[in-house]
Amino acid sequence: MASSTLRLSSSSCSRQIDAVIHVPKLPKVIPYFSIPKIPTTKLVEELNLRDGFKRIVPVEKINTAPIHDKSPNSDATAATTQLYAILEAVADRVEMHANIGKQRENWNTLLLNSVNMITLTAATMAGAAAIGGAGMPLLALKLSSTLLYSAVTGMLLVMNKMQPSQLAEEQRNATRLFKQIQTQIQTTMALGSPSKEDVKSVMEKVLAADKAYPLPLLGAMLDKFPAKFEPSVWWPSNQQIQKKNKSSEGKQRGQKNNGWSEEMEVEMREIVEVVKRKDIEDYERLGNLVLKINKVLAIAGPLLTGIAAVGSAFVGNGSWAAVVAVAAGALGSAVNAFEHGGQVGMVFEMYRNCAGFFQLLQESIEATLEERDLEKRENGELFEMNVALKLGRSLSQLRELAKKSASSRMDGTAIDEFASKLF
Repeated sequence: MASSTLRLSSSSCSRQIDAVIHVPKLPKVIPYFSIPKIPTTKLVEELNLRDGFKRIVPVEKINTAPIHDKSPNSDATAATTQLYAILEAVADRVEMHANIGKQRENWNTLLLNSVNMITLTAATMAGAAAIGGAGMPLLALKLSSTLLYSAVTGMLLVMNKMQPSQLAEEQRNATRLFKQIQTQIQTTMALGSPSKEDVKSVMEKVLAADKAYPLPLLGAMLDKFPAKFEPSVWWPSNQQIQKKNKSSEGKQRGQKNNGWSEEMEVEMREIVEVVKRKDIEDYERLGNLVLKINKVLAIAGPLLTGIAAVGSAFVGNGSWAAVVAVAAGALGSAVNAFEHGGQVGMVFEMYRNCAGFFQLLQESIEATLEERDLEKRENGELFEMNVALKLGRSLSQLRELAKKSASSRMDGTAIDEFASKLF
């Protein structure tokens, strides 16, 4: 009985063990499983946002074509990639010039306030020493006044050499110019199929703008007191005429003479004459006048404070020494306030920029008219509209100005109207 019970228990245990160890075969469904795709686009965007980068090149625009592909489509893709790289550099320049422009504007304000406060303090000390100083108090007031006048003279020499208001205006112009180049690049890519010539043209514009408006002060700063007024030049010297605009290329190809006519060419020549005889000459005259005024003020300020420093050193030895010290200090403060508070350097740079704008307009019109192949020019109607917008006029006003110029030249009289209505 005991043995039979043992057999039953052992057999039941073995059956239980077999049941536990036995693993049923799984159906063969592994080939139907698929590995999920990694969302690379969202991952790259997330990393860009996490790292704080402002993405300019869209992920979907990244070129994945093989390098050995030499098709025209691959050339356009390579040009697009290069334009995106230039666009990033231009965006960085916009930010740099904007920040440095604010910094140099602060320089002008802080230096002007500091110089005027030091000058007036020195004049007050010289006057107090002349009133009733004697012995050690007189020496202390004289020495303090002389040191302050000497310090402000050195500060003015550096300040007048740099012209902080003109430096700030240069950076504002550079910011506006690089924003314009940035917009041109975006327009070129939006029109589609950019070429190597487009990349080369944009590179030349960026390098020319870097040369026209340098960032560093030492070694590369523009001369603030040139011998003669000259307009700013921020475009390539070997600028070539662009072919007709791509946005209207398909629509204008069927038009006769690419939108140009003999009347339009005569109109453009008259506009150039008005720009040269009125706008450019007027800004050159004003620029030379402001340059002379700025030179006089830049010399007068340190000279007056230097005379005041010498006069304050002799306070107590005669009545005229105190008069010279106080009066020269007051005049020096007034001169500095007019020069830097009135931002004469900024006005000079503004005139340089305006004269450069009209010179660029003149060169572009003349170079366009020199191109004899009408198909290689920009579309005539589009070109006329651009010229009218740059001068702040409507098309009818532009044509009326050309008629006035032609009639005045035939009569031998000078036209009494400027080409630009913007500035």
